[in-house]
Amino acid sequence: MTTLTDRLRTALTDRYAVDREVGRGGMATVYLAQDLKHARQVALKVLHPELAATLGPDRFLREIQIAAGLQHPHILPLYDSGRADGLLYYVMPFVEGESLRDKLRSTPQMPVEDAVRICRDVAAALDYAHRHGVVHRDIKPENVMLHEGEAIVTDFGIAKAVSAAGSESLTQTGMAVGTPTYMSPEQAMGEGEPDGRSDVYSLGCMLFEMLTGSPPFLGSTTQATITKRLTEPVPSARASRAEVSAELDGVITRSLARDRMERFDTASQVVRALRSPNVITPPEMATVAVPAEPQKTSIAVLPFADMSPQKDQDYFCEGIAEEIINSLNKIEALRVISRSSAFAFKGQNQDIRKVGEQLGVGTVLEGSIRKAGNRLRISAQLVSVAGGHHLWSERYDREMEDVFAIQDEIAENIVKALRGVVLSEDEKQAIEKSPAVDIKAYDFYLRGRQYFHQWRKKGVEYARRMFEHAMEIDPNYARAYAGAADCCTALYTWWDASKANLEGADTYSRRALELDPNLAEAHEARGLALTLRGLYDEAQAEFETAIRLDPKLFEAYYFFARAHLAQGRYDEAAAMFLKASEVRPEDFQAPILLAQVYNSLGRKADAEAAYRKGAQLVDQHLALNPDESRALVLGAATNVQLGNPERGLELARLATILDPDDSGVLYNIGCVYAQVGDTEAALKTLDRAIENGFGHRAWLENDSDFDRLRDDPRFQSLLERI
Repeated sequence: MTTLTDRLRTALTDRYAVDREVGRGGMATVYLAQDLKHARQVALKVLHPELAATLGPDRFLREIQIAAGLQHPHILPLYDSGRADGLLYYVMPFVEGESLRDKLRSTPQMPVEDAVRICRDVAAALDYAHRHGVVHRDIKPENVMLHEGEAIVTDFGIAKAVSAAGSESLTQTGMAVGTPTYMSPEQAMGEGEPDGRSDVYSLGCMLFEMLTGSPPFLGSTTQATITKRLTEPVPSARASRAEVSAELDGVITRSLARDRMERFDTASQVVRALRSPNVITPPEMATVAVPAEPQKTSIAVLPFADMSPQKDQDYFCEGIAEEIINSLNKIEALRVISRSSAFAFKGQNQDIRKVGEQLGVGTVLEGSIRKAGNRLRISAQLVSVAGGHHLWSERYDREMEDVFAIQDEIAENIVKALRGVVLSEDEKQAIEKSPAVDIKAYDFYLRGRQYFHQWRKKGVEYARRMFEHAMEIDPNYARAYAGAADCCTALYTWWDASKANLEGADTYSRRALELDPNLAEAHEARGLALTLRGLYDEAQAEFETAIRLDPKLFEAYYFFARAHLAQGRYDEAAAMFLKASEVRPEDFQAPILLAQVYNSLGRKADAEAAYRKGAQLVDQHLALNPDESRALVLGAATNVQLGNPERGLELARLATILDPDDSGVLYNIGCVYAQVGDTEAALKTLDRAIENGFGHRAWLENDSDFDRLRDDPRFQSLLERI
């Protein structure tokens, strides 16, 4: 008699060598297998034949493909999926370790710190997935793996794929998508499409079980469990275990609210709630640092909400907010939070006062945009963090061509509403800009800006195409040329050191300056392009001009510093990195690179202080942007320098999971291996970085992280390849 294992081996013999069954769940059987093409162990999961027979396979495979796009340190990626001999399967990495269910069998009541840490990891994964339109639907201990101290969520998108492919058939076969013990009330009752708050409920159930040893609602039958969930009040974890703080108990109670409107709106709110010092240590025992009083003349501009009928103006809403940030940033007396920090709160619907407190500002600008045809409605309001009241608000109903005037008016009204901000004549002129730009070209420009900020190869390539479309529509659009030049420079440096990108950076930056000699961003882009060619004296003149035109242009200081560092001019590099940190205090990159400069100068005490500052800023940034690989890799190097190699290597591993083929990520991970003394791993990773497109030879030649490797012939050979 042919077994399922034999059938699977035969069907996939050319792709996978199936070893043995390692687990069985409600929907699938799990096998350990060898991926023949990539020579790696994988977990091959096969839907139970009786379930697969009821599903529409094409729909299942389409839905599961969505999960393949999720790349996050706490999400187990999807490698492959398909249909073979009537079997539906999907493939994930084989993770050495135990599931959370295994852990709970041996330790029914986990240490509070461990339970909170695991819950934070899972919540961060959920937040990322929800922001990408994927709800898990089956969060439970069996779907959480524990590997080297980190929690990794498995089977993202599987429950949705099964549900979408055959909900009617599932009903007929008596199978349910989800697990009753952890299922939200609305999911149990079949009340429409579950959203992220359903996963938050399941996460609350899991946290309760980790702390108390049993789920919050458990009956003798499935129906009894669901009935308890719908009729009984949420039990107190603190009542079952005195070590649970009142604040942690409150997080659980809110997560398990029967009405989803009363739960946390987003999983990121759960992450933040679990970061409170009082969650693990009760208030009477905690030492809480009192945050400094935020400056009155400080502001965060949140991305505007998209109120358009088709919900397809996300790029436009971000772009308008960024334009306002850029305008306000020209005012010396005003501290403006950077885009990356402010935009981390996108779509979270948090209390504005809490957002302001977390960002350390006195005021927050929020708003919404409705764009329909050529009509534009923009609403904006400036909120006082201390009092929660509106300092100013306005609604604009205009034609699209008026968008520049609206931006100017918003910036001017903000300044009027903020006491103590007095503008110089130059600053008044700087924020009063209504450029003669074709509105369609501007639309493409904003699309490009959104993708450029993703700082991934595909995103930067797409951004360049958008800038080029803007140029085609408006050949005199200097900012589009500057943006395209920056894209070419980034691609050349990190991903594709081709002649085309080198020439693109040169041509586009030159044209940007011809069109607008007074555009600071054009001089910064030109300085970067000249740096690629080793024309440092000319580049210096461009960076200095950019700074003169816009003394608060962070990129000018930061890339000027990097140009000095590429030449080994460490004193000048230190001065520019310090200025970059002064202009953008929340940035983590400048202090970390400053620490490297201090190391090269032999200033060890200064280097350690800079690394500590950088590590703190990385942690703050990752709390808001947990899936940013650049923060992970720089945080990894910083932790190694501070004597925390285990933490450093773990952050490097997370970055590898997030962006395994990114040459910039690989380069920085090579730095980490070099720092911990693993020469073989450092050279191998650096080789992959160069193979995947890293092309900044001058930077590699002067990077102190690789000082131990410089005499190795293999390192010199790698240099010659650039």
